[in-house]
Amino acid sequence: QVQLVESGGGLVQAGGSLRLSCAVHGGTFSTYAMGWFRQASGKEREFVATISWRGRSTYYADSVKGRFTISRDNAKNTVYLQMNSLKPEDTAVYYCAAESYGLGSEAERKYHYWGQGTQVTVSS
Repeated sequence: QVQLVESGGGLVQAGGSLRLSCAVHGGTFSTYAMGWFRQASGKEREFVATISWRGRSTYYADSVKGRFTISRDNAKNTVYLQMNSLKPEDTAVYYCAAESYGLGSEAERKYHYWGQGTQVTVSS
């Protein structure tokens, strides 16, 4: 059983920073490409960022490029999302996801495992 647990969400003012973490329990973390997605209230879930299983390749949504950084620590079975220069439109529930033996994708259907999400609220 593979379990993903997100943490690090909270309330921050516009222009501030947060770092999200996603710990993966079970399975073989080093073989998973990891992704972050988000869902704002009343909207569909959208892709944010992804990182390949070795961490050599990353890809970002245009809306977060230059502000967010995805990284991973295979020794800790954890993926991170550093979020800087936050904007009110970044307010959403953020989910991490794992793609077994993948290279990373912005397509939700590629991911096999999902976390429960962590709320990020950016006040103006």
